[in-house]
Amino acid sequence: MEVIYEDNHIIIVNKQSGEIVQGDKTGDRPLSDIVKNYIKEKYQKPGAVFLGVAHRLDRPVSGLVVFARTSKALTRLNKMFAEGEVHKTYWAIVPSRKEEEGKRKEITDEWHTLEHWLVRNEKQNKSYAYDHERPNAKKAILKYRALSHSDHYTLLEVNLMTGRHHQIRCQLAAMGCPIKGDLKYGAPRSNPDGSISLMARRVEFIHPVSKAPIVVEAPLPHDTLWQALAPEGAKK
Repeated sequence: MEVIYEDNHIIIVNKQSGEIVQGDKTGDRPLSDIVKNYIKEKYQKPGAVFLGVAHRLDRPVSGLVVFARTSKALTRLNKMFAEGEVHKTYWAIVPSRKEEEGKRKEITDEWHTLEHWLVRNEKQNKSYAYDHERPNAKKAILKYRALSHSDHYTLLEVNLMTGRHHQIRCQLAAMGCPIKGDLKYGAPRSNPDGSISLMARRVEFIHPVSKAPIVVEAPLPHDTLWQALAPEGAKK
C-alpha cells in the first residue's frame, strides 16, 4: 500500500489494480482494511480504527482513493463527492482509432465532450451507452483530450462531469476506443496482470475540515507502455 497524503482527517492512497476498495462477495481483503491496519500500527491505536469510504474505483483500475479518518470528514466528503466538488482526473490508454481507409484518425489535444445515456445491467455488472434517452437510463457526460500518441496507442486525459457506473470504460468503448485490457468493454485482449489501462491520476478538492486546497497526483504504473506514453515531467 502506498500512502500519497495523510493528516488527522483524511488519507489518500494509491490503489493497485486488482485491489478492491471495500469488502464484497469475493471475500478478498479490501484496501479499506489494509489502510485501517496501517493507521492502527503507525499511530498505535488501542481500539477499533475509524475509516470512512467516500468513493470507489473499479477493481482493475489503479490510482487515487480518498478515505476519511473521522466521521466529520466523511460526512463532508460524501457531500462534496455528491455535489461534484471533488475533481478527479483520469488517464486512459486506448488504441489509436482507424479510419476506413486504414489511416489513423487522431484524437486531438483539444478538449472534446462525450454525452450518452447509460443503462446499467446489474447481473452483468456492465453499463450500455445510448445516444438517446431510454427507460432507466442516466445521462453521462465526460470530457477528454489526447496527451500523447504512439503508433498503436493514445494516452487520454479524462474529466468526469457525472459519476455513473463504469462511465469512462463504457463511454470510451462507445466511441470506438475501448480501454486497453478491458475485455468487458470490447478490448481484443487482456493485460498480462489482469489490469485495465485506466488510472485515477489526480484529485483536487478543498479540505473538508481545514479548508486548505488539496492537489494530489498518483505515480504512473511501472509499465513500459505507461512510461513511454507519459508526457515529460510525469515519468518517474
